[in-house]
Amino acid sequence: MSITVRIEQLLQSHPILLFMKGSPDFPQCGFSGQAVQVLEACEVDFQHFNIFEDEELREALKSYSNWPTYPQLYINGELIGGCDIMIDLYKKGELAQLLAAANAAEA
Repeated sequence: MSITVRIEQLLQSHPILLFMKGSPDFPQCGFSGQAVQVLEACEVDFQHFNIFEDEELREALKSYSNWPTYPQLYINGELIGGCDIMIDLYKKGELAQLLAAANAAEA
């Protein structure tokens, strides 16, 4: 299975997916920690993928998304962005709307 297929399968399997450094319980960078805090503030269920556990995927996702840094938030398979974009959308109230729509679709 190609790495692109693996990425697409992950994205299709999880409506809200955060590719991050570490885990929500133990983020391994400040930006990943902030991203988790934003998602938790929205009170939404989300899945995470620790990019340190799969070097091939970590490198391939940068090309796939055309986004060079982590964390990366995907909602319904679409890249939303990294920590700064998540915070900006959160402050505007737009992130909660996107997340609620994805959660409702999953239920």
